Amino acid sequence: MAIKDPVKAGVDSGWAHINAAKLTESQTLEADVVIVGSGAGGGVAAEILTQAGLSVIIVEGGPLKSSSDFNMEERRAYPDLYQQAAGMKTTDKAIGIFQGRAVGGSTTVNWTTSIRTPEPALAYWAQAKSVQGLSKAELEPWFEKMEQRLNISEWAYAPNRNNQALKQGCEQLGWQYTVIKRNVKGCWNTGYCGMGCPVNAKQSMLVTTIPTALAAGATLVSQAKVIKLEHHKDKIFAVKAEAVDGNMKPVGIELMFKAKHYILAAGAIHTPTIMLRSKLPDPHEIIGKRTFLHPTLLSGAVFADPINGHSGAPQSIYSDQFVWQDGADGELGYKLEVPPIHPILIASKTIGYGKSHAELMEKFNQLQVTIALVRDGYHENSQGGQVRLTDNASTLDYPLTDAFWRAARRAYASMAELQFAAGAQQVLPISEGMPYLSSWNEAKKVIAEMDLAPLKTVVASAHVMGGCPMGEDLKLSMVNSYGESHYFENLSVMDGSIFPTSLGANPQLSIYGITARNATRLAEKLTA
Repeated sequence: MAIKDPVKAGVDSGWAHINAAKLTESQTLEADVVIVGSGAGGGVAAEILTQAGLSVIIVEGGPLKSSSDFNMEERRAYPDLYQQAAGMKTTDKAIGIFQGRAVGGSTTVNWTTSIRTPEPALAYWAQAKSVQGLSKAELEPWFEKMEQRLNISEWAYAPNRNNQALKQGCEQLGWQYTVIKRNVKGCWNTGYCGMGCPVNAKQSMLVTTIPTALAAGATLVSQAKVIKLEHHKDKIFAVKAEAVDGNMKPVGIELMFKAKHYILAAGAIHTPTIMLRSKLPDPHEIIGKRTFLHPTLLSGAVFADPINGHSGAPQSIYSDQFVWQDGADGELGYKLEVPPIHPILIASKTIGYGKSHAELMEKFNQLQVTIALVRDGYHENSQGGQVRLTDNASTLDYPLTDAFWRAARRAYASMAELQFAAGAQQVLPISEGMPYLSSWNEAKKVIAEMDLAPLKTVVASAHVMGGCPMGEDLKLSMVNSYGESHYFENLSVMDGSIFPTSLGANPQLSIYGITARNATRLAEKLTA
């Protein structure tokens, strides 16, 4: 059965798309608004601004890929669609970071989990971070708008066996759990969301807001890496970019983009990177600091029956039993979810080598994996990381603090207890040197004494937030609560970098809702 590719059809119909890598000479392009980045923030902003009648240019460093390119193979998807072929790490290599690098950003490759910003996070931002106008009640209409726009609704089908184990464990222990809302329409339930949706069911920016913006006259420039913002006094007057090949190597073509207003939506690593490289005013030394990851721990479990975690919706159940247990600024909480289980993904995020690694991979289809996403940024000993410039790019320093390791030990215990309650025969905390554990009683004792350390303990993240926080207090923030720069009258930021802390929830819906609010306000100002 042939699957229609709406992106290819749109390009063929005359969408204004420029692949910068194919240009033969440098160019200058102009519009009312230039948006840097095409992910959750950039995509939503592009649609709202074009619908308001404004001319828009979307600048994306990654390539334009679409369903015709998505063959559900990791060997193709990771180099094509992820930063550093899904091999990105923090400076000390202790945390692996998954981040999208293509038109649609991380929305093209995420696992579709859609959760509104938790109320404790919003309350903390208002109380401690000078954020205004973002209460649960004030955000509700914006979440409703984006849930309708992106077909976000509770997953109506039975969870796959991997998620079912999480549900069963919670039921056995009396723990809270929730059926996940997903941004899908006509989903085939294949389980390969992380490699780009081959049937265009995932309602990512690639198949929703960006096509709408392009159909309304916006211009998309792909494979154009933004280098810096040119500025004078309180105005940005240009965005400077360079054309790059598929490996992000410059090809010798420069581009300049000029507009009335500029939006940075390049994500919580690259937005601060651009700001730092541009030497934007930063009197309180905020840019790039307090960058948060939801650093995530893994626990494997071997079941008697096939888990086949590669098949079916990747995430359909989560548990918030431990996220806010000690209050917002108490001990670090953690959210329990599961990941999809694909060969390269799991092989690169498990422990051992040689024979022990091979034996683990032999159990691949019996393997259930639970993950604990640690909520960072609230506790005084959880200040997150810092984006720093390097010779030709940037890096993220993220020290793993005592507070994190205390949370990690609690999280390993919670995951093991849950997996045994769900019927696991063995549990393997994914930290070097750990044995297979055969009972909850054994696990309690071993986890209480296990040696946790960077590089020894596997830590990963698919959620990057912060680094350009919002708020009204200039000592705490770079932009106001509408994402508008405190220092430039024609610069806004619309991505996860504006979060003053992590969320304790998967971030895409928070970005959608808050951007819809902020971009609507910007459209009104620019068309007044």
